Amino acid sequence: MLKKNQRLIRRSHRFLGIFIGIQFLFWTISGLFFSWSDIDEVHGDHMRKVPKALAFHYDLASPSLVLDNLRKTVKADSINAIRLISVVGEPVYQVAYFSGHAGDVHPHAHYVLANARTGKLRDPLSRDEALALARDHVASGATLKTVRLLERTGAEHEYRDRPLPAWAVSFENPDCTVYISAEQGTFQAIRNDHWRAFDFLWMFHTMDFESRDDINNWVLRGFSILGLVTVLSGFLLFFASWKRN
Repeated sequence: MLKKNQRLIRRSHRFLGIFIGIQFLFWTISGLFFSWSDIDEVHGDHMRKVPKALAFHYDLASPSLVLDNLRKTVKADSINAIRLISVVGEPVYQVAYFSGHAGDVHPHAHYVLANARTGKLRDPLSRDEALALARDHVASGATLKTVRLLERTGAEHEYRDRPLPAWAVSFENPDCTVYISAEQGTFQAIRNDHWRAFDFLWMFHTMDFESRDDINNWVLRGFSILGLVTVLSGFLLFFASWKRN
């Protein structure tokens, strides 16, 4: 039966190979890049330094005072977390709370900052504070290029799916961009050319050309099935053309 269908198998294998061959090439190139890349360099860890921790000498206000001030400002349903963070060497309470989520399975947390000395609520990070915080996380000697406030980003942006608004602080030597959440008052991510190359190839690897993170999309599933069919047709072609002595 394989002998009779040899021509059909050969033609199917040939056209499938042409159709998915380019994607196979992208899978191979991206896989090689991933396997030869140092993930710490992709994450920009070599460009970072450890920020200074808060000293012990601060007299801190009670978190209850912060919550009392929060109740006067917003209608919060529940408190998710209270953290003590450092903003340019000053102690700040970061409060995450829920408001009007109406029993959602994954409610969206809101954030507010408060002066940890007085308990008074404060504004989100200013440009100067974000710049100082970025300098605390990036290697010494970096030269500032630009500081921008991001209020929205697209699905393909390098700062996608992260809290907004955020300050994007770009440096030279090393060439990178540090992202600081304005409302959370914390470092979020560092991006460099190595990460961008990784992200670009990851897009072709997953075949998700929008968010780049959906590995369950139907384009990838379809090409995976076609790839399996191509391999199987190659095996069938081998046995169909086998000449026994």
